[in-house]
Amino acid sequence: MHDELDIVVLAAGKGTRMRSRLPKVLHPLAGKPMVRHVLDTAAGLNPQRTQVVIGHGAEAMREALAEQAVHFCLQAEQKGTGHAVAQALEQLGHGKVLVLYGDVPLIRRETLAALLARVDDQHMGLLTVEMENPDGYGRIKRDAAGSAVAIVEQKDASPSELTLTECNTGIMAMTAAQLKRWMPRLSDDNAQGEYYLTDVIAMAAADGVTVATAQPASTVEVQGVNNRAQMAELERACQRARAERLMADGVALADPARIDVRGSLTCGHDVFIDVGCVFEGDVSLGEGVRVGPYCVLKNATVGAESVIESHSVLEQCVAAGRNAIGPYARLRPGTRLAVAARVGNFVETKNVDVGEASKINHLSYVGDATVGRDVNIGAGTITCNYDGANKHRTHIDDDAFIGSNSALVAPVSVGRGATVGAGSTIARDVADKALGITRAPQREKANWPRPNKRD
Repeated sequence: MHDELDIVVLAAGKGTRMRSRLPKVLHPLAGKPMVRHVLDTAAGLNPQRTQVVIGHGAEAMREALAEQAVHFCLQAEQKGTGHAVAQALEQLGHGKVLVLYGDVPLIRRETLAALLARVDDQHMGLLTVEMENPDGYGRIKRDAAGSAVAIVEQKDASPSELTLTECNTGIMAMTAAQLKRWMPRLSDDNAQGEYYLTDVIAMAAADGVTVATAQPASTVEVQGVNNRAQMAELERACQRARAERLMADGVALADPARIDVRGSLTCGHDVFIDVGCVFEGDVSLGEGVRVGPYCVLKNATVGAESVIESHSVLEQCVAAGRNAIGPYARLRPGTRLAVAARVGNFVETKNVDVGEASKINHLSYVGDATVGRDVNIGAGTITCNYDGANKHRTHIDDDAFIGSNSALVAPVSVGRGATVGAGSTIARDVADKALGITRAPQREKANWPRPNKRD
């Protein structure tokens, strides 16, 4: 029966020091809410039930976690951690219970698994950590034999207890039977007038249940967030860890301190990423891809040997490989580049298929279009795809040449091998190998006097 696992995540706090209307645990870390990090880690332990205790911002919490396989328990009044866990008591099964915190997002699954392995009818598990500066943390009291017998909160600690450096992380595990036995005995007779979950440690010792302690591999695993500065500190710690994993997998980073992965980034061999790049959602970079400085890629797939120059933005797009993109290019959702297609500086694309070896090299907007192979689209070209009510599509066939400063008024087609003269507004189809051109006649006035400024 002890193989059954309940996880209780405490997430009812307001987070006053964040100075935000958003519940603290919903603030994003590496692209997703802190509490989602905790829930994703917890899911790796295969629990039978996961309960999230909510309070402040309860509706926002329900909405943000609507797709998660969790049960919500409402803590209408915040009366301490013991009171919070009590809200989940009726839903517990008969196996082990693991208590986690929604604002401690970097805890590792391996650490929690090791803690749970210590729990049985005669043992409960407590995660502790040695800290050089334990200010603000509850201290672990041990008896002469070295067994943990109590946790003393800082506000209730004596001067001698304040010198202790082994601290409580708040994360603990026990059997459901143990928890149900101890919870009714909690008292609010303390400096804060709250029900401390930590009091169960002394109850365990009194009942002859050994408190088995474990420690995380790094203190960053158990660091919580109470303010914006701590949030920023954990963000950098998280990003540094991701950067180290990327480098271990063979990715070359110009500066591992200047990369942000806010989702999933998978890379082939010999990928190079310059400084200041941001990756959101699911991003895949093929072998030999080079990403220049200050690029943003969101839900994008970039094929092998492609080069993305600086300050380019790619969102919900696919580049097949050997593509040249940027600098200052914007590939919006629905852009698909075939092999060796080029999208250059100050070009914006949306919902467009660009054929093999075709080029849109500079200063153009191409949207809702199909572009064939070996097409050249000159500078300043736009596809006029929106009539004020509906979107229309432009078709440009293989080997077409679109002269600079042209406007293609959709729906319209430019045939295979056709040419559009520079400065044209094309509102009718252009046949294969034809020249389409609309241009007002040039006029010239000889010896024309320039206007002079008036006195």
